[in-house]
Amino acid sequence: MKTAEAAEPPEPAEAAEAGLVVRDLAVGYGPVTALRGVSLEVPRGSVVAVLGGNGAGKSTLLRAVSGTLRFHRGGIAAGEISFGGRRLSGADPSAVVACGVVQVPEGRRIFARMTVAENLRAGALGARGARGRRAAAEARDRVLTLFPVLAERARQRAGLLSGGEQQMLAIGRALMARPVMLLLDEPTLGLAPMAAARIAATVREINAQGTTVLLVEQNAALALSLARHAYVLEVGEVALSGPAAELAASDEVRRRYLGIGDDPAAPAGGAPAARPALARWPG
Repeated sequence: MKTAEAAEPPEPAEAAEAGLVVRDLAVGYGPVTALRGVSLEVPRGSVVAVLGGNGAGKSTLLRAVSGTLRFHRGGIAAGEISFGGRRLSGADPSAVVACGVVQVPEGRRIFARMTVAENLRAGALGARGARGRRAAAEARDRVLTLFPVLAERARQRAGLLSGGEQQMLAIGRALMARPVMLLLDEPTLGLAPMAAARIAATVREINAQGTTVLLVEQNAALALSLARHAYVLEVGEVALSGPAAELAASDEVRRRYLGIGDDPAAPAGGAPAARPALARWPG
């Protein structure tokens, strides 16, 4: 595992390829501090996971990136957020979307009284002119290829969909904005195992098509199977960080987040296989 290091802003030639960079982020809700000194990076084209228990600050992190903190009476107290070399700290949500960063919130938050087709159109409201209409049509084709069931349910009220179908719709609506980077907040929360597996497979496909993904997920095993790199938040601070495969093999992560005990049965005639143990991020 690597410890946090202050990074210089990207050079102009590098800015177009730079991904998400968060440096020393502090966020509060009134007198309550939710994040302290959080730093992370999400390279372009990657999947990065953020793990942690309830109240660790995972959703707060995504709200800070997407510019929606103010809707939850929160604000950035310190630190910087940038994407593609452009500063996002304190930007309006519409400006963040214009930069190519789109969030799928926890709980799906679809428009239940609207039809599936109307929900998808809502995701492309920023499209203007003939070029915008063509882009929206291409985005809709992509969404319906990923989620054929949404084409079948196009005229149905979104509130009548199953939980898994609603999550597909929430992701599809976000894809209608043609994001460069997708922020996913607990996409499998409350879903049956088969529906969760379907969402996971879709996240892989979305990433394979070139969309960067920052994934917040309580299902640590699933998140680590999708991600290249992962961060673990505890009480608003980064406690662990490293390649996802190494975190999945870490005794501490396995015990706390994967539900695996400290003393697995040893192979016959030998000691338990050693797993890399990741040190805590220095305070």
